[in-house]
Amino acid sequence: MVQKKLLIPGPTEVPVDILLQQTKPMISHRGSEYTALYTGIIDKVGKYFNTTQFSTVHTASGTIWMDIAGRNIVKKKALGCVNGSFSERMALTIRDCGKEVDMLNVDWGKAIKPEQVLERLASGGYDTVTVCQNETSTGVRSPVAEIGAAIKKEHPDVMFVVDAVSSAGGDLLEPDKLRTDILFTSTQKCFALPPGLSIGICTPAALQRAREVPGRGHYTDLIAIYDYYVKNKQNPTTPNISLLYALDYQLSRMIAETPQKRYERHAAMAEHTRKWGASHGIEMLPERGYESVTVSTMRNSLQKNIGDLNKELGKRGYMIANGYGKLKDVTFRIGHMGEWTLDEIKALLLNIDDIWGF
Repeated sequence: MVQKKLLIPGPTEVPVDILLQQTKPMISHRGSEYTALYTGIIDKVGKYFNTTQFSTVHTASGTIWMDIAGRNIVKKKALGCVNGSFSERMALTIRDCGKEVDMLNVDWGKAIKPEQVLERLASGGYDTVTVCQNETSTGVRSPVAEIGAAIKKEHPDVMFVVDAVSSAGGDLLEPDKLRTDILFTSTQKCFALPPGLSIGICTPAALQRAREVPGRGHYTDLIAIYDYYVKNKQNPTTPNISLLYALDYQLSRMIAETPQKRYERHAAMAEHTRKWGASHGIEMLPERGYESVTVSTMRNSLQKNIGDLNKELGKRGYMIANGYGKLKDVTFRIGHMGEWTLDEIKALLLNIDDIWGF
């Protein structure tokens, strides 16, 4: 079996030195050693994202934060901004939590715009807005800084929840500047860790809102998570200690590289991929100016068989992604997130050139 380099929208490649962090001996998650590990991680999260907001690491995929938003933040009615599969998932998850949700639907490939959000909020009745900053299914990067500023200017009591699962750690995101009340992400994408951990960053206003909302669940109770950390500097439920060792190690690496440099590296990979596509007449799915810096979703303009391409790439030790959901075979996706470099992206694209006979 050929080991494939994963240039997909996650999980992404995990460097060996990060993997090896998980081989450290187990410790008690109620002991002082764990407290030191976990508080150190929380401090590093705050440093990397340049925030003093409450941060927590949950042993779960990023989807858990959609449930947390539905059970803790939405009081009665949310406006779910939908421009792809994962933004739709968040809206539907909130509905599954028993809350009312209206969807602001835009065409797949389009970004959510501030004026669209304000127009819907003007009708009143909404207490929460949800947006997927980097829609993995379409490769669209919505302008959450502008959206957050618009919401907080016109509707300061409305909570702003942002899914940054496939962008945080690669794109340049600072919750304070984005005006988010909850920003959440997962570690198997731009953090270049195995799946299994999610990170949430919450404002005091979000915590206060959660205290006012009944039925927060158990594993999803944001106040239980917060109160337990304040009292004990630990998680209320059993954490994945092995993955936390890896996260602690990787956060140190990310801080050393700096958020700005990581953003510049990801942006360079994205730009090169777009230029490569343009040189072959391959169009981008996202509208111009709103392309992701962590995953390029490209139209299958040349009517190629993406499955066959991946089979050939697999023989050479590479893997990209087909289109997601209804976009299967209509698009293909190249993930350039985590620890990949521009030279490695160039090598992948040269192999595609060779397979397709360019």
